[in-house]
Amino acid sequence: MRESEIERKTKETEIKLFINLDKRGDNEISTGIDFFDHLLKNFAFHAGITLNLSCKGDLEVDGHHSIEDTGIALGQAVKNALGERRGINRYGNCFFPVDESLTHCVIDISGRPYLRFCMDVSDIEVGNFDGELVEEFFRAFVSHSGITLHLLLKHGDDSRHMIESVFNSFGVAFRNAAAITEGNFLPTSKGVF
Repeated sequence: MRESEIERKTKETEIKLFINLDKRGDNEISTGIDFFDHLLKNFAFHAGITLNLSCKGDLEVDGHHSIEDTGIALGQAVKNALGERRGINRYGNCFFPVDESLTHCVIDISGRPYLRFCMDVSDIEVGNFDGELVEEFFRAFVSHSGITLHLLLKHGDDSRHMIESVFNSFGVAFRNAAAITEGNFLPTSKGVF
């Protein structure tokens, strides 16, 4: 089983996270930011994984530390759970519509962290969720997972739909990239990640 547990404690956040990449489960997520919980549950559902996450952060300041540190912890957990990455597809790709919104996500589980974030959701607020933190979450995730991630919002009008399409496309593309295809095959022409 490809799974990992992360505990991260700073002066700003306390996070406990469990991930299983091979089993779809009941995802229990609590960050104190309701829409962010919804987005992470959508990601886990579309990724076909189990994700249990508890984050207690300094929300009296704002959501920045909680969202960024969740990205860090999720990136570390994914990197640990993937292990040597033998037998995985490595690449994932998804166009995901949510009504009028459409996002294209492309992933390479390459060992090289890179984020290309092509959208402007910085002025969006849904409840106590600040849209400018979407990029911060993904930057933290790629930095700690070693994944190359391209996220392109093609179009959209409804702010909630736009952000949901981003996380949903990320989930499907991640599921495709992390899927096991062939036994012990290491999917790199270099022979090592």
